[in-house]
Amino acid sequence: MIVAGRAFFTTFFAPGRPPDASPRRRQVRYHPGVLIALNKPCGVLCQFTDRQGRPTLANYVPVPDVYPAGRLDTDSEGLLLLTDDGRLQRQITDPRHKWPKVYWVQVERIPRDAALDRLRRGVVLGDGLTRPAEATLIDPPVLWERTPPIRTRLNVPTAWLRLVIREGRNRQVRRMTAAVGHATLRLVRVAIGPHELAGLAPGEWREVDQARAG
Repeated sequence: MIVAGRAFFTTFFAPGRPPDASPRRRQVRYHPGVLIALNKPCGVLCQFTDRQGRPTLANYVPVPDVYPAGRLDTDSEGLLLLTDDGRLQRQITDPRHKWPKVYWVQVERIPRDAALDRLRRGVVLGDGLTRPAEATLIDPPVLWERTPPIRTRLNVPTAWLRLVIREGRNRQVRRMTAAVGHATLRLVRVAIGPHELAGLAPGEWREVDQARAG
């Protein structure tokens, strides 16, 4: 694939399914200085190697020398940015730059206003008070089927939240919803700063315009 003067190894596979361990690639020229958006599927480790043979980013991103700018839990899905530019990586991940990260979060039970207000003010976690978040109830979004499916409890309703945070602690969103009494069942990141997930099926990636990174 050649985009904006850059060329990559190109791999094609069915959306939502990991390619073979040794996918067929078409080798072409590659120029460094790239920012990639990936729709990370559930169950994929946010790293390129794993001694236990579990699915990793290497199964999906054939571009050499790129690394995640931030992370997504193995059981979380959605937008992951990767780059070979250390300066850009720091800009995306450093909380001082306050890049908003937007999540769609399916939780157990219907949050009341008091729970949403706590998320908006900041929640005390084991590693301190979180920054104020944007938290709103939304209609169930149209998404791909998750593999494996989420576990739900009989007679326990679920709801979807749109949650926006500007920091990136370990499993932060899951810990925040748990702290206000609502376990996270499914977590999909849909935007990081100006970059959005729209148009990417699980496992698909594209190069994005670095100029939009500011």
